Amino acid sequence: MKRIFSFKRHQPNDDPFLIRIDSIKDKSVEGFFKKQWVEDSITTAGKINAPKPLGEFLGIGGSLKTLWVGGCILTILLVTLFLRAAYLQIIQGGHFRLLAENNRIRTKLLSAERGIIYDATDVPLVRNIPTFTAYLLPQDIPTENHARTKTLRAIGELVEISPENLQKKMDEFKSYRFQTFAIKDNIDYDTALRLVLLSKQIPGVSIESELKRQYLLVNEGATSSTSERQHYAAPSLGMVLGYEGKITKEELDLASDKEYLPIDRIGKTGIEKSYENLLRGVRAKKKIEVDALGKTKNLIAEEPGVPGKNIKLNIRVDYQTALEDALDAQLKNSTHHRASAIVMNPQTGAILALATRPVLDTNLFAKGISNDEYQQLLNDPDQPLFNRAWSGAFPSGSVIKPLIASAALTEKIITRNTTFLSVGGLQVGKWFFPDWKAGGHGVTNVIKALAESVNTFFFIVGGGYHQFKGLGPETIVMYLKKFGLANTTGIDLPGEVPGFLPTPEWKEDVKKEQWYIGDTYNLSIGQGDVLVTPLQVALYTATVANSGTLYAPHVVKSTIDPKTKKETPIKPRVVEHAVVPADVLALVRAGMRSAVTDGSARVLNDLPIPVAGKTGTAQWSKNKANHAWFTGFAPYENPRIVITVLVEEGGEGSGVSVPIAKRFLTWYAKHTNE
Repeated sequence: MKRIFSFKRHQPNDDPFLIRIDSIKDKSVEGFFKKQWVEDSITTAGKINAPKPLGEFLGIGGSLKTLWVGGCILTILLVTLFLRAAYLQIIQGGHFRLLAENNRIRTKLLSAERGIIYDATDVPLVRNIPTFTAYLLPQDIPTENHARTKTLRAIGELVEISPENLQKKMDEFKSYRFQTFAIKDNIDYDTALRLVLLSKQIPGVSIESELKRQYLLVNEGATSSTSERQHYAAPSLGMVLGYEGKITKEELDLASDKEYLPIDRIGKTGIEKSYENLLRGVRAKKKIEVDALGKTKNLIAEEPGVPGKNIKLNIRVDYQTALEDALDAQLKNSTHHRASAIVMNPQTGAILALATRPVLDTNLFAKGISNDEYQQLLNDPDQPLFNRAWSGAFPSGSVIKPLIASAALTEKIITRNTTFLSVGGLQVGKWFFPDWKAGGHGVTNVIKALAESVNTFFFIVGGGYHQFKGLGPETIVMYLKKFGLANTTGIDLPGEVPGFLPTPEWKEDVKKEQWYIGDTYNLSIGQGDVLVTPLQVALYTATVANSGTLYAPHVVKSTIDPKTKKETPIKPRVVEHAVVPADVLALVRAGMRSAVTDGSARVLNDLPIPVAGKTGTAQWSKNKANHAWFTGFAPYENPRIVITVLVEEGGEGSGVSVPIAKRFLTWYAKHTNE
């Protein structure tokens, strides 16, 4: 670097007080030493004393141009710094003051108390219980690597989670770094108290009290003034109620327009999911002052939350318990483990009871299921996670025959007096389509065909035979859809499937096969590729029972404001007012009544209330037993209740499913005024 200023070396023989003046021809010293101090060129002896190149001098080593450029650059830098400071202090001052204030004063959001779910008689089916959860706020975690690692290690030791998993969790919620999220829940009181004390000097972690769900699927204590309803066992309600759990990152992203936060719990399945918006309420807000570690120092202001609305179901725990008892009584000594049963009000579509086997304890999920427990459920061959009543699609078997009869009567291809001779089956070319009864049923009209489930009758009205022209596949499918098949029913529960109805076009497109008369015959008796849900069967049975009104089934009866106690009923929703003429359904009901008095469901004829119904045996596998069906209603003249039962691989509907219906209907007749 060039030296600009220096001092002249002192020569020992120089007299500093002697001034010698001599003339210089050129007062300007040119050459290499130009711009050095001129005095250095004058000696005290009057001689020109040329400066020594290696000497040190006080002077300037750069040009005026260099000084000018440097000055400009320095000026620009100073002006830039001044403008930047002015921008930060004047224009952005308010923003940074707000950030600084937010580091000291924060708004803390708290989830509202979730609404309670009651049965139709005001028995609570769920309650909110206190628990403790450890939360992490990424904003308070140091950013410097060493301090960050040390903090995550301290938090990990506190809540027994590895720093790597904590970092993974933070990465998952990196777009929510200013919001807390749970890192450990279901902490008991004593542990929570210890963690609170230990966490006081660790930034970013807090232990909070919150409410979680407990589902009262089995209750042995007094819950109401009506002692008869104090005790119940309704484990199947777990499928209906569903469960609530911590919101996941995926759910948070999907619900970004609904103001959810990582601290929230959300309905995952069942009623908890369908009515999430009503149950969740409005969150509370607290303005707090925090210290340098993010710990709460003072509460500045508080805005209370609004509890979620309570929900009342159409389901009654006494009906539910009776239905589950009926299932268990039939299945406990058998090899059958998978079944579903539905009880419905045919006049409104209200679900009064819904039971499935095997059962699922949703409290496992509400408290946080372990991986081992979840794998055990997944690997269970009976599939307890499967909502078989409305998410399971099965071959219908003969329980579809009332709809085929309705279609044939409406299309006027038969009347009450139309008869066919059943001799044990129909021969079409080289193919034989049998009745279930060897030798046949003899002369058969529509009433007898329903009572004895005569296949020949439905083969003919469905696909035709010789000179008689049947309905054909297109007309059959049209009427089955009018009764709600091949479509979801609209029940207020998630996960419903529509079932399936085959058509000639589908078979050609998917199977690359031609549609044969045998396909129409199978469709006419609910075999082949027909798939229905137990809920759909219950719903169209209700339509037959009430003379033609198709309702959307519904589990929820009303919502209740927890503050005002105002109850808002949910009105039944009509899908179709007159699916087929009422006189047609009167004949169909007569045939179903005859099934109880003279046909395949005669075991129900000794009940104290008159019942009508239809049995079904659905083939679905060459190597496994048939599915056993029953669907019916009571009382016959003024239907108030529908019951549908399916026992998977149960065999004959008359031998397995009918006894379940009988046990429930016996209880029903005893405990109601019917």
